[in-house]
Amino acid sequence: MAEKVKLSEDGSSIDFVQSDSLPSSMKKFRQSPEIEGFYRFVYENDLQNEAFEILDQIVERRKAARGSSKASAAAAKKAAKAEAAPAAPVKAAVKAKTKK
Repeated sequence: MAEKVKLSEDGSSIDFVQSDSLPSSMKKFRQSPEIEGFYRFVYENDLQNEAFEILDQIVERRKAARGSSKASAAAAKKAAKAEAAPAAPVKAAVKAKTKK
């Protein structure tokens, strides 16, 4: 059977075995020592509902941050386009004067 989760010496946190490489697939990510330790800790301490609520909050925050960053990028693009738009009539006026 799998070994128990290692708690820190003061018992306030979990000691994870950290790997140096990033997993290349979702399956490997789920099987990484850090995630397996987290799953084991949650299961052994009957924290499934609490873990789900925490992860759900994290996902919602990331979605909100991603949405706001997309909105700010769109606003910046619109502002850049608006700044470039007045230059076009000026160029046309200068071009018209030079043709005469």
